[in-house]
Amino acid sequence: MKYFKFLIAFCFLGIIFSCGGEDDICESGEGTPRMKVGFRTLASGKDTTIDTLYVSVDYGAGKVDLGKLANIDSRLIPLRVDNSPYTDVYFKTRFKGPESHVRVSYSTKSTYVSPGCGIKKYYENLSSELITPNPVQKVDVGQNQIENEDKTNLYLSF
Repeated sequence: MKYFKFLIAFCFLGIIFSCGGEDDICESGEGTPRMKVGFRTLASGKDTTIDTLYVSVDYGAGKVDLGKLANIDSRLIPLRVDNSPYTDVYFKTRFKGPESHVRVSYSTKSTYVSPGCGIKKYYENLSSELITPNPVQKVDVGQNQIENEDKTNLYLSF
């Protein structure tokens, strides 16, 4: 009986210590990067903060609401990861207000990262088109490739 308790305790400790960091998926920034959007004033062209911003994205099956953020100077937006050459992004500054439609076009490149993370997509040759111009009045492209989330890729002028 004494050895049976020892065997059960040994198995229990083995189970606890077998759960380690190997199961973490893309925690160290190895996943597909998001597009960073910055904001500028239309009159001066200087960077500004937005008091409220609502963002929605069409990932191919209809618009998905990414929510509201307040007092921000930039926003990270995930792009489509299928083989579509563009992503439609919608911006508005008030809940019931008008909505701007921006189409972001790109080409993609895929790279294998790890068994847990899978494939990482890189976006190149970014271009944007302002389809519906209210409240966003102008769109400028910053960094035209997305390899990480450090540099601003798109500037919206209000």
